[in-house]
Amino acid sequence: MPKMKTNSGAKKRFALTGTGKIKRKHAFKSHILTKKTKKQKRNLTHTGIVAGVDVNGVKKLLCMK
Repeated sequence: MPKMKTNSGAKKRFALTGTGKIKRKHAFKSHILTKKTKKQKRNLTHTGIVAGVDVNGVKKLLCMK
């Protein structure tokens, strides 16, 4: 049986925290920033945690499950 391959797109986009949760970045922060308010852009800067319903899917992509 061959080794499982980690999804290379997922390994660039997600990171594990010390407690085992999965960190992610916010979307909509890369371009067309002129029409977004300062508050919107500032809030998109911070990382978020992957929602509970999506954790299993992300773990599969990262070969953690």
